[in-house]
Amino acid sequence: MELIDGNLIAATIIAELKAEVAALPGRKPCIALVRIGDDPASLSYVKKKEKTAAEIGLTSRIILPPVTISQTDLFALLDQLNADPTVDGILVQSPLPKHLSEVAVFRRVSALKDVDGFNTLNLGKVAQEDETGFVACTPAGIMELLARSGVDLKGRHVVVLGRSLIVGKPVALLALQKKAGANATVTVCHSGTTNLPALTRQADVLIAAIGRAEFVTADMVKPGAVIIDVGINRVPDPTKKTGYRLTGDVHFPSVSPLASKITPVPGGVGPMTVALLMKNTLKAYRLQTAS
Repeated sequence: MELIDGNLIAATIIAELKAEVAALPGRKPCIALVRIGDDPASLSYVKKKEKTAAEIGLTSRIILPPVTISQTDLFALLDQLNADPTVDGILVQSPLPKHLSEVAVFRRVSALKDVDGFNTLNLGKVAQEDETGFVACTPAGIMELLARSGVDLKGRHVVVLGRSLIVGKPVALLALQKKAGANATVTVCHSGTTNLPALTRQADVLIAAIGRAEFVTADMVKPGAVIIDVGINRVPDPTKKTGYRLTGDVHFPSVSPLASKITPVPGGVGPMTVALLMKNTLKAYRLQTAS
């Protein structure tokens, strides 16, 4: 079993981006990070994104609207950022307060600055295999992890557990694309799938993004499969100072001996998401400065 080190691969990408940004003339790429509310996970994610941007040499602008902001006022804020020529990328950190529509907010971000890859136009470009669009960061990170770990999906059966807009749907589309590293046969499973273990046992590459702690167990995995664990779940653990431990959607102790390659949690897919966000920001800068 080989452990796929997401921290190491992300660090390599960050070093590549740092060199590219250092060579840019004039102003550096800028990402606006909009965080609404004090969700602890969101706070941690935005801090990590801000720190990584600084490491690469990007400018980050942290915007903290009140948790009571209306949809209309949030749209007005996004319109200002869309029109600001010094802002290249915009990310609205989810989850949002319940009175705000995430889908409507994602659509309001300009497709040219949508470094999160959730705008309708960019999702459509993924389906059309149009390289000018932005790919959602976690699915893009998964594809980078596979490619940089020597996993070619051509002709292989990829099973995706989960059909979310953030991971499941876009990563399935990416694996299907007619390009190097893709060309897979893809099955998407979800809460409505019957006889789920029979399908997951067919997977040459299993991507678990179902949001249920340690859901994938050894009886669901084909020996020799590549396992990509996207889940980040907090499980109560009184031995930890925090009172919890982080675990993925895969039961690592029982599944890892069967896998040919597997990502850990933490330290697998997570660092890649941040690295690909920065890569998208540099792409947005180049698209906008070229226009």
